[in-house]
Amino acid sequence: MPMSSAQLIYRAPEPDDLDRLFAIYSDPRTQLFNPSGPMTDEAQAAGMLEGWIEHWETHGYGWWAIARKDAPEHIIGFGGIGLHDFMGEQRINLGYRFAVEAWGKGFATEMGRAALAFGFSSLNLGDVYGYVRPTHAASIRVLEKIGMKRCGELDDVPGQAPSLMFKGVAAG
Repeated sequence: MPMSSAQLIYRAPEPDDLDRLFAIYSDPRTQLFNPSGPMTDEAQAAGMLEGWIEHWETHGYGWWAIARKDAPEHIIGFGGIGLHDFMGEQRINLGYRFAVEAWGKGFATEMGRAALAFGFSSLNLGDVYGYVRPTHAASIRVLEKIGMKRCGELDDVPGQAPSLMFKGVAAG
């Protein structure tokens, strides 16, 4: 069942989202801070999408396909919360990737707030993590704006500075 916030609609990803996923993840601009770089073939996108769909089937939540309310058929990004392996430790991770056309409109902040609220109120999670490359100022600002606090580093990219770890904690 789709959820929504002020400007956005969120729903579980579907096999038909493959073309948009590949378009967003193969764009070098959306992958500027990803040490792996942009996706180079649709099989990578298909594998990622399959993993997201399996996560939903197993856990009942996961990353969303995201659209604007005024254009619900056009996916502008993917994001939300889901289990992620942090160097051998399973944690709930908040993440997102938006098409360049959606940048600078507050969508990442809006989605981040919605994802945390969903995780804490609907799923009763105690905490949610986020990690970001240390040079990705825009994403660092998003995590700070939605109330996540810096809680350490993750040495996840050999030969590069560690990623910054952030943590959001349920109120109360």
